[in-house]
Amino acid sequence: MNEKYIIDMLTQNSVSVIKHRVMEVDGVEMNVGDPHRKAYINNERGRIEVEQELPLPQATAIFSVWGKEATLP
Repeated sequence: MNEKYIIDMLTQNSVSVIKHRVMEVDGVEMNVGDPHRKAYINNERGRIEVEQELPLPQATAIFSVWGKEATLP
């Protein structure tokens, strides 16, 4: 079983990430269960959660928009 991440509604202040669990059956990807959505905000805590909870490619994409500093308290 694999996980797919979709970055949705990415702004300088926040992002929503959708996580799907997928399984390949006879060459066809199928979702397993319901997708999970989580919002992260560009503050100190949100930045730590992005680093800890998301794979490096997704975190890098988010930080490329967010920059090096938090924009919210």
